[in-house]
Amino acid sequence: MKLAEALQERADLNRRIQQLQQRLNSNAIVQEGEQPAEDPAELLRELDGCVENLERLIARINLTNCRAEVDGESLTVLLARRDALKLRLGAYRDLAHSASQLGRRGMRSEIKLLSAVNVRELQKQVDQIAKELRLLDNSIQAANWATELI
Repeated sequence: MKLAEALQERADLNRRIQQLQQRLNSNAIVQEGEQPAEDPAELLRELDGCVENLERLIARINLTNCRAEVDGESLTVLLARRDALKLRLGAYRDLAHSASQLGRRGMRSEIKLLSAVNVRELQKQVDQIAKELRLLDNSIQAANWATELI
């Protein structure tokens, strides 16, 4: 199985677990003399099986990410870099948006708002970070489809 397939399976298991939790909660309480629409004990068994499968799969994914390399760096390092770039990009985009909201003055006597940062330069940085993130994500995706799961 390729790493990318394992990642898809992990997402499917997470969705399945969430659905099972919702179904369990929906069947946790019934009116006296009534039966739940689904057997909570059976749902719990299914949930436990999904959680155990997810645990094994996550361990294999993490081991694979540690051992697989792209241009001399492990996938784990690249994933951490991608997460950091996403955080930086979000903060820079928010700052650029906030700095662009100068508002309008109705009269000359109203307080004039000025941007504390150079929005044009900041937007160039946003574009550069977005490009770097896109290229890194492409490399990670390519490695995911080329790497066999451990």
